[in-house]
Amino acid sequence: MTPGPKLRIGVLGPGVASSDALALADEVGAEIARRGAILICGGLTGVMEAAARGAERAGGLTVGILPGVDAREANAFIDVPVATGMGEARNVLVVRSSDAVIAIAGSYGTLSEIAVALKIGVPVVGLQTWELRSPDGSEPPIIRAGSPQQAVANAIEAVRS
Repeated sequence: MTPGPKLRIGVLGPGVASSDALALADEVGAEIARRGAILICGGLTGVMEAAARGAERAGGLTVGILPGVDAREANAFIDVPVATGMGEARNVLVVRSSDAVIAIAGSYGTLSEIAVALKIGVPVVGLQTWELRSPDGSEPPIIRAGSPQQAVANAIEAVRS
């Protein structure tokens, strides 16, 4: 019997991030790889690069959904660069390509990816990311995690449940 497709976990985060956020992203990427999942990200710098570096170090597969038309724009840790030519609209492709996403820290691009994921029903795990409230005061269903290991475990559990 042939196994099914591998789980795809997106990592969302800014291209410029604090050293703490980069360390979290690196460990999230490594944990994704250790769990046998594929890492999906925006393929550039910052959180995206740190997560891809961690995944590569742990023997995982990385996919970078790039905003530009040149696959060479991808960071050095991306195995499969996908050049879209779509600019920030590629954020939708990052989310759509993922079974669940983990948002780390965040800029407005990260916020847009969180919003798309919530809109289309892709589970969102938050690790030191945006705190959001709807106009009616309710909190969106972002699954909070306290560590990289918990973030990946929560993402896998959200997909399976």
